[in-house]
Amino acid sequence: MASKIDTVLARDKLAPRHDPYWLRVNTGCYVGFRKMTAESEGNWWARARDTTTGKKPTKGLGQFAELPSHQRFSAAFKAAQEWFEHLGKGGSSSASTVRQVCSNYVAHLKQKSESASKDAKARFDNHVLNTKLADLDVAKLTPAHLEAWRKALRATPTRSGGNRGKPRSDSTLNRDMTPFRAALNLAYLDGLVTSDFAWRSKLRPIGNADRRRELYLDREQRRKLIDAAAPDLAVFLRGLSLLPLRPGALAGLKAGDYDSRLKVLKIGKDKQGQDRKLKLPDATAEPFTDAAKGKLPGAPLLSREGGQAWNKDSWKWPIKAAVGAAKLPDGTTAYTLRHSVISDLVHDGLDLLTVAQISGTSVAMIERHYGHLRGNVASGALARLAL
Repeated sequence: MASKIDTVLARDKLAPRHDPYWLRVNTGCYVGFRKMTAESEGNWWARARDTTTGKKPTKGLGQFAELPSHQRFSAAFKAAQEWFEHLGKGGSSSASTVRQVCSNYVAHLKQKSESASKDAKARFDNHVLNTKLADLDVAKLTPAHLEAWRKALRATPTRSGGNRGKPRSDSTLNRDMTPFRAALNLAYLDGLVTSDFAWRSKLRPIGNADRRRELYLDREQRRKLIDAAAPDLAVFLRGLSLLPLRPGALAGLKAGDYDSRLKVLKIGKDKQGQDRKLKLPDATAEPFTDAAKGKLPGAPLLSREGGQAWNKDSWKWPIKAAVGAAKLPDGTTAYTLRHSVISDLVHDGLDLLTVAQISGTSVAMIERHYGHLRGNVASGALARLAL
């Protein structure tokens, strides 16, 4: 028998029991409410009838405890309708756990970028899959679950860098949250879950966390850093000082990616997930031509002394030592060189689209972090209009 569950008063009168009280909303479709004890908030359910198999799959919708009591039926009704539509389009009625959607996202990223896929997997392993959320049905996630996860992540000490052992900064927290939010959003887009309500606000990035990077090395400081570095590291740092590449993208180059005859460098898939080719001027091409000599196509283009490829673990401390020897500002990293090179390109008047293309990023990112440098370019252009 159908029950009245759409008002707070009606739900308060219901006797606690294991089976939900069901209210028919359409042919074969029901919204249910179940409370196991008189004191519980109660849980909302949806039930549908599969006309081809006769089965009646059910789906837990959650408590909606973050909403006032009088708004919970409407929220449950909306979530149930989304699930009914999902089933009507051939969607699965099976539950998907947080662990499964994280795995799905890693596989999704791998089709675009191997490095991005590995980065996301590492963050999931370190911050998601070792928590109680891992085996929870995504449909049962609540804002409270994700708020608690976010607070715990914020308090988890960092493992590396100058802030090692300290709580995460806003920018670090954003980077750690982003893959998880993206995995949940993918599950939502794929129809594995009918609502993104649980994480829509709780995993929202912190605004202005990635403020303009203030640490900039001028050309003379970059020369000092290169001179203070060991020979193999000096070659790598020179590459970072000549091209606005991410350190990981430069380290991933193979000898076969550089055409010495045409002076063309092919940058493989990095964070943006696309290959791109750069035609290098003679002065820029020289160190890459030297580095490629005598190497097999599959060998690292810019290698360490023993022939191994560079990575963030192998360059971090040698760069720190070179920074100290050159008496450069604390906090100077490999990425500081990328920032400095992009800053020079923008300041010297190169259009932002070209800067974005050769840097392997978006125009929006360049505008956000470097657009303020265009002021001098604009000022100079205006001055030339004077009569």
